[in-house]
Amino acid sequence: MKVSGIVCEYNPFHNGHNYHIKKTRENGATHIVAVMSGNFVQRGDVAVISKFERAKAAVQNGVDLVLELPVPYALSSAEGFAGAALYILNSIGCVDELSFGSECGNIDTLVDAAKASMACSESPQLRKLLDSGYSYPSAVHELAEQQYGKALGDLFGSANNILAIEYIKAISNLNSRIKPFTVKRKNAGHDHTDVVENFASASFIRQNVKDITYSDLMPKSMFQTLSAAVANGETASMANLEKAVMYRMRTITPAQLRNVPDVGQGLEYRIYEARSASTVQEMMEQIKTKRYTMSRIRRIFLNALLGITKDDIKTPPAYARILAVNERGTDILAIAKQKSRLHMSTSLAKLSEINAVTERFAELESFSTDIYNLALDKPGAVGTDYRAKINVIHTLTNSLSDSLNLK
Repeated sequence: MKVSGIVCEYNPFHNGHNYHIKKTRENGATHIVAVMSGNFVQRGDVAVISKFERAKAAVQNGVDLVLELPVPYALSSAEGFAGAALYILNSIGCVDELSFGSECGNIDTLVDAAKASMACSESPQLRKLLDSGYSYPSAVHELAEQQYGKALGDLFGSANNILAIEYIKAISNLNSRIKPFTVKRKNAGHDHTDVVENFASASFIRQNVKDITYSDLMPKSMFQTLSAAVANGETASMANLEKAVMYRMRTITPAQLRNVPDVGQGLEYRIYEARSASTVQEMMEQIKTKRYTMSRIRRIFLNALLGITKDDIKTPPAYARILAVNERGTDILAIAKQKSRLHMSTSLAKLSEINAVTERFAELESFSTDIYNLALDKPGAVGTDYRAKINVIHTLTNSLSDSLNLK
């Protein structure tokens, strides 16, 4: 039994994800567990369809168990996103390998880049670049190129390479036994707007989600789910949250902004001064500089809207919530029952009752889903996260309930 972990968003699940899972199986994985962002994603956006439908699609197409990455980390920087996901995978005690895509495709080169990144983060030259107006990712990119050469420095200019480097750093920081494995990204790159041999980026698919001519870019089950979501008004868009975001950003104070993740160095005043803008896009344009990227600003806006604080992201994940599972997934759960350092359950309500920390994170998750339901074309109800039933794929015995002591 070899358990491989994947960190993902599957927003939505497409042919590139299928290819990644296939290569992970070819590398010897008998079981795959994914840690997946919920209804909000790392770019500072809503997921196009709900986390339960995306988790279901994952298990229908090769993943055996899907665990939720809690919303404070899903809306974090690449470092926070990767670190929290690896914390969950490491803590359940049965993951042997982390499999991830990258533009580079060479694990030794990525390990060298991770070491360079850690060295750059401790260099006094980094502070000089930040003080001159560079964003943190750009400063690391520039410093790595200066100190290690253009070839290695260029790795820091590609989105999947950046995450790959953060995954490797997280494994090192946790002193984890998990081994990294990378799959070279096939054809369409991150955020590319073209289609190559039935491969396209998730960004392209989201932009064309209501166009049925793109059915060959994803598995049939995912396309059917997306088509039904479009027909039923169950696709989400930040445009539907425009007024909610504007209300929050017009009423929040500089003191409150200082407690929002990613806000520092006086950025709270720059945000506060932009509150008279008439649209979210106009407000972001007024705030944006070389140092403050659009993705960082979008995350700040959503963290403010959802009430996520700096203290929340300082706390490691308090539980591992199950979103979907199949028969092989119960094998993973049986081992995790004996080895996991995290509470595991299908029920957010039960997780909320464990202690004050799990209660806080469950409340954030439930509230974020209530807000997400307003982002749907046809707004959904409140309180749905506490009542949600997970997706169990294929015919199962009672092993799922037995493995988690659930009724």
